[in-house]
Amino acid sequence: MSDRDDPVTIGRRVQQLRGERGLTQRQLAEPAYTPAYISTLEAGRVRPSDEALRHIAERLGVAYEELVTGRPARLATDLRLRLTEAQRTLAAGEAERAAEQYTALLGEAEAHELADVQAAALLGLGECAIDTGELGAARTYFERSEQTLADAPLPARVPALRGRAVSHYLAGELRYAVYLLESALDELNRGGLHDPDALLLLYASIIGPYMDMGAHARAAQAAEFALALAPQAADPALVARMHRSVARTLLAEGRIAEADASLAKAAELYRTLQLRTELANCHWMRGYVCAQNGELERAEDELRLALKMLAEGRAALYGSQAAVELADVLHRRGKSEEAATLLHDTLSDLSPERGALHSAAAHRLLGIIAEDARDTETAEEHYVRALSLLERAGAAGDLADLCRLLGDLLRRTGRVEAALDAYRTGLGHRTAPGTTTLGPAPAQPPL
Repeated sequence: MSDRDDPVTIGRRVQQLRGERGLTQRQLAEPAYTPAYISTLEAGRVRPSDEALRHIAERLGVAYEELVTGRPARLATDLRLRLTEAQRTLAAGEAERAAEQYTALLGEAEAHELADVQAAALLGLGECAIDTGELGAARTYFERSEQTLADAPLPARVPALRGRAVSHYLAGELRYAVYLLESALDELNRGGLHDPDALLLLYASIIGPYMDMGAHARAAQAAEFALALAPQAADPALVARMHRSVARTLLAEGRIAEADASLAKAAELYRTLQLRTELANCHWMRGYVCAQNGELERAEDELRLALKMLAEGRAALYGSQAAVELADVLHRRGKSEEAATLLHDTLSDLSPERGALHSAAAHRLLGIIAEDARDTETAEEHYVRALSLLERAGAAGDLADLCRLLGDLLRRTGRVEAALDAYRTGLGHRTAPGTTTLGPAPAQPPL
């Protein structure tokens, strides 16, 4: 029950405000009402009409909204303006300062029972925690945001649900991340809840987990749906994120020029919107595209810029991931010693629960560097560590490649049976490309 529907709460508030202003019941009542009516109202024995409340609010010198809700006038508007400011702070790459702003907002929103502001502040805190690599805290914030909006339609809960899925994805829990995103997509499409922003956010977010699981067919289809939804979306930052995600599928199909064009669109939108962390991620992705196209010098420049921007914004987890990509380019340019140093420094910031896929990539590359130096024992140790991380995450495409590297090493050192086991393991992860082992794909949007 809201304060407006609770005569006892309103009665106590009227009595308190009247006392603070030194007014008698007669002075408050006249000329439209009687002192007896005010006495009955203050005792909570009558449900006042809007007309009576407007009269009393005017006599007390307070806004009608403040009298009936207990919230200061313009509070909700002020909090929403401050939410926008916190969002700008986070977009500028200042996650820690943004977290302070969101925490203050959350406290005020809870005190005044403004559920939508509470949910937005919790969502913001989750995004800050993602940027700083605190995945457990991020998951908790996103869950609380969802719970706050438990009675709201699914489209309103999608940003928090997507945040929760991303936190699981970054922790290496690919299948569960896909399950969360597919379930939401299925419910939206089957239920006729065709909200373009909600659908675009989900399709853009599911591309990465699909690609890492080797489900390239589903990733390509998600990219197709995302591109078709983009013209209907109202949020330009969301469209930019979509272009960045779609670039992965284009690259996997060998469409390098189109991938680069997609990233150029995303980067331009991020610059316009002054979204610094997202722009850094865009430079990171463009560096990856250049590396795949053999433009190693340009790739190194893009990745160094991304790493610098992410370090300035203290985006620790994303910075570690970009560092692994840079190390790969450095190794390919003959700077293996610098690459190995960078990888060892990066691994100290990663763990199986925090950046599992990039942890595996770091170990894989260290294994290759060790093999080049003819240190087969160290190489094997790194490959085995990477294999364990990838098996836990279910990253089928990367697993197959790693098993080939491990098998080749074992064969060269005379362990033929062990090599065959490694090759068989890799082939097992190549047996069902395009599937997630999670059942049928979700229902499609009516495009």
